[in-house]
Amino acid sequence: MGLIGGSIGLAVRERLGADVTGWDPSPGVLDAACAHGALDRGADSIAAAVAEAEVVFVAAPVGQLPATLAEVLRAAPHDCVVTDVGSTKRSVVAAIDDPRFVGGHPLAGAETAGVEHARGDLFQDAVWYLTPTEATTGTGFERLHRALRGLGARPTTIDAATHDTMLAAVSHLPHVVANVLVAQAARALEEESEQLPATGPSFRDATRVAGANSAIWTDIYLANRDALIERIDDATRRLAEFRALLEAADADGVTAWNDGARADRQRLLEAQLAGGPLHELRASVPNEPGVIARLALELGRAGVNITDMALYPAPNQAEGVVALWIAGDEPAERALALVEQLGFPVAEA
Repeated sequence: MGLIGGSIGLAVRERLGADVTGWDPSPGVLDAACAHGALDRGADSIAAAVAEAEVVFVAAPVGQLPATLAEVLRAAPHDCVVTDVGSTKRSVVAAIDDPRFVGGHPLAGAETAGVEHARGDLFQDAVWYLTPTEATTGTGFERLHRALRGLGARPTTIDAATHDTMLAAVSHLPHVVANVLVAQAARALEEESEQLPATGPSFRDATRVAGANSAIWTDIYLANRDALIERIDDATRRLAEFRALLEAADADGVTAWNDGARADRQRLLEAQLAGGPLHELRASVPNEPGVIARLALELGRAGVNITDMALYPAPNQAEGVVALWIAGDEPAERALALVEQLGFPVAEA
């Protein structure tokens, strides 16, 4: 029940009207969570906390997730959906083989830690990655997806390996670079005989995440070390290329390098902010394990985000209809074509 767990508790109580039970190794944290409004009650064990749950969020450090999730799943009801909020996904997904589990990772946080800083609006408009597997039940995935939408988040489906490769570039490497920058600046201050000017806003912005909580980030670095090493090697190569431009006093090359960075940043921002009209697609699918996860993952790989979804099983339970709401004309067209390619009859409602 830290910042993320507490914020989930606040959000589901405030926005979904849910009854929330929580557990934490420290009884003092549970008392604080109840006082802050993040919990209706604390439990004295994981088993007691999840005994009657419909949805369980496990907000533990990455290194503790496999063991904690296994304990949760042993005690959780058979129709419960269980998710985590870990920043790396491959190790967790590989360790847990249970149809009730859906890996998750909200892209939300703050510089402050602890349940006393939890906020019910922390996930508003935040991307929340989901990493279902072929074993994940469609009903569990739908329940979680709908709950996250209710929190104001934007659930986005992605496979675990792609998630970790991408996060190594956009989250984990920036933390490493921020640590390097502050260490370099500190050494420069020590080496100068005269005091250097105060750091400017660009330095503060670039190093905002430096020295992040080691109890969390040591596990993240190690769990994603192979992908992070690749990003470090790539960053080192790019720095060497820019160093060569400087050494050669290549003004045209430096200008092109800087302009290219501006263009890349613009493309990234536009990809995050794109929107459009909402389209409802309805696909007929067999009631088989992994069908919903396969649909969601294939759409995610194609860059199509599912704004909302619903399942309508047939009376015989052998098949059903999946309703998918897709934002934007072009993404909806891509989704329609992709679902057809997967062999499922689909039409726009």
